[in-house]
Amino acid sequence: MLAAQAATEVRLALRNGEQVLLTLLIPVVLMVGLATLELVPLPEPRIAAVAPGVLALAVMSTAFTGQAIALGFDRRYGVVRRLAATALPRWLLVAGRLVAVLGVVALQMVLLGALAAGLGWRPEPAGLGWALLLVVLGCAAFGALGILLGGTRGAARGRAVATWAGVRLRGGGGIAIPLDRLPEPLAAVGAVLPSGALAEGLRDTLTTGDPPGAGPVLVLLGWTVAAAAIAVRAVRLR
Repeated sequence: MLAAQAATEVRLALRNGEQVLLTLLIPVVLMVGLATLELVPLPEPRIAAVAPGVLALAVMSTAFTGQAIALGFDRRYGVVRRLAATALPRWLLVAGRLVAVLGVVALQMVLLGALAAGLGWRPEPAGLGWALLLVVLGCAAFGALGILLGGTRGAARGRAVATWAGVRLRGGGGIAIPLDRLPEPLAAVGAVLPSGALAEGLRDTLTTGDPPGAGPVLVLLGWTVAAAAIAVRAVRLR
């Protein structure tokens, strides 16, 4: 049942043009643009600083923005309410969405990783396992936030808020620009945001091969627990 529900969610996500734009086209354009054009000052090779941030952006686009928009519209048209009335238990409906997020993110990591390698990115092999852990934690944190937003706001309002938050986090959350390249106040704020924690954790471990520091892991876990606890009480089916 879980496999069938997750497969259905993946197919629906990949058939949606807006979802494909969020999950694939925007990260591809951002990676190529930042790696080849001197839009912002970055250390050489530029791709070493750009690739981890774009991978974090891909996780955020799928797990947060995409989930918030999709859940908002599912609630608007009664899809969630109808599914909840079927033989599928509610935990399986949530688990199916989360597994689908992991499936789409895995596809993103493969495609974006291959593109980054073509642009000259050579991450430390020892850091790949730690990077996988950070990506899973990022999916949990952003997924919980996406479900919270999509489950408490109307479709149009949730879409607007999710899009606005995604744009703000890309610029000031350590994704497009490393935190050490931002002014001190913005860097301090970015370090406690899930976007900054994920992007900086990926940059550190994929550059050095060392385990991520406790800071990014604790930040992602904290956002996951807080958002999930609020979502359990606040999310509505209609």
